[in-house]
Amino acid sequence: MNIILLGPPGAGKGTQSSNLVQHHGMRQLSTGDMLRAAVKAQTPVGIKAKEVMDRGELVSDEIVSALIDAELAAMGDDVGAIFDGYPRTEAQAVALDEILSSHNRKLHHVIELVVDEEALVDRVTGRFTCANCGEGYHDRHKQPEKEGVCDKCGATEFKRRPDDTEETVRTRMKEYRAKTAPILPYYDKRDLVQRVDGMASIDAVTTEIEKVLASG
Repeated sequence: MNIILLGPPGAGKGTQSSNLVQHHGMRQLSTGDMLRAAVKAQTPVGIKAKEVMDRGELVSDEIVSALIDAELAAMGDDVGAIFDGYPRTEAQAVALDEILSSHNRKLHHVIELVVDEEALVDRVTGRFTCANCGEGYHDRHKQPEKEGVCDKCGATEFKRRPDDTEETVRTRMKEYRAKTAPILPYYDKRDLVQRVDGMASIDAVTTEIEKVLASG
């Protein structure tokens, strides 16, 4: 099964993608991660992308599509894909249809994690992680059982992402709406979009996504 998972930073895409990878053996295709890996590995696409980025230019749809194409080619036919951060424009959506078709695949669902901006600001600005194992916590919603000690590994150092500020969250929301708005109508017309309450608990969101997948 191949799905697009949509939602602004902090909506829980990473957590839900991890669940899908763990329980369904799916592969998360994050264009940002794939781009960095291709540049580091100096693949043909990575070399081309680095040249573009070194000039201070945005990576073209052609390069991003080539990354997706190469990744799907390397995956087994029985492995489902989770598209994260792509497509962001209708042109990319059309390109993805063509790429999937070339690999005898099709898109099954577009799942949008719908969030409330004010609640998302609270969620993101309050989160922190264990500096050792990466276990996630929150100032109000999930403190360590023993203050200052990670529940998972016992470490005593924690960290926050420097960009987890209210201003950054609101900017991301604005960018997300601007970038996502063009593709939702494209998929809505094909009845592919399913909307899930991204502000619900992690388990509740997982349950709703499982219902979507079970629908075929």
